[in-house]
Amino acid sequence: MWTYDKKLQFPVNIKNPNPAMAKFIITQYGGPDGELGATLRYLSQRYTMPYKQCIGILNDIGISFNNMLTIPKCLIYMNLMVLCVIN
Repeated sequence: MWTYDKKLQFPVNIKNPNPAMAKFIITQYGGPDGELGATLRYLSQRYTMPYKQCIGILNDIGISFNNMLTIPKCLIYMNLMVLCVIN
């Protein structure tokens, strides 16, 4: 059994939040060559793979690509913090 602790290997600290920078960073996700597209390709190819040995490999690659999206996700969130209204 294992537990997953969601923490970054390198801390992300942004002193001046910038929504324009968040818009620029989010472009990494999209498009046919984006990280999200690669993740979905690997994960969807595992269902049509004829060789049982390769299904696990495609799953592992897809999950590792998904984990690569963690730092850009944190950067986007922290750059958009300036838009949040605290009551």
